[in-house]
Amino acid sequence: MTPMEIAGSVNMIGAGLAAIGSGIGVGLIFASVIQGTARQPEARGAMMGTAWIGMAIVEALFILALAFAFVIN
Repeated sequence: MTPMEIAGSVNMIGAGLAAIGSGIGVGLIFASVIQGTARQPEARGAMMGTAWIGMAIVEALFILALAFAFVIN
């Protein structure tokens, strides 16, 4: 293997870790919303708005990590 092949492999491992982290982050966000709704159903609207914003930020960070994994080689 050449050093370039190894660098590319490490970049893809980083992209995979970013995907796993993003999935865990979104799961934790919505698990918290479900628990909050179970405790206080009338606050569901406010919690869902915050959850969607949080999910968008987590997904945007994943897209940036994926782009950097392909660009930095």
